[in-house]
Amino acid sequence: MTARRVVVHGQVQGVNFRSATRQTARRHGVAGWVRNRDDGAVEAHLEGPPDAVEALEAWILTGGPPAGEVDDIEAENVEPQGFEAFEVRR
Repeated sequence: MTARRVVVHGQVQGVNFRSATRQTARRHGVAGWVRNRDDGAVEAHLEGPPDAVEALEAWILTGGPPAGEVDDIEAENVEPQGFEAFEVRR
């Protein structure tokens, strides 16, 4: 089990980024959460098997949903929190 915290900058709010991230996370078997930040970025906590987390992070790096545009991503390893599902937070 691995966990990553990612902060995504670019055109990532108002483009269905959170919902698409949740759908993609569920497809890969990744748990955690995603939320909009006040600074215009999107923040997510991803945890699951290393290959699944890497696949989701790669999807995010390529821009996420079709209308999304990622300019920069900050990512760091964090401790798994034991999430069992993936949710969109407000």
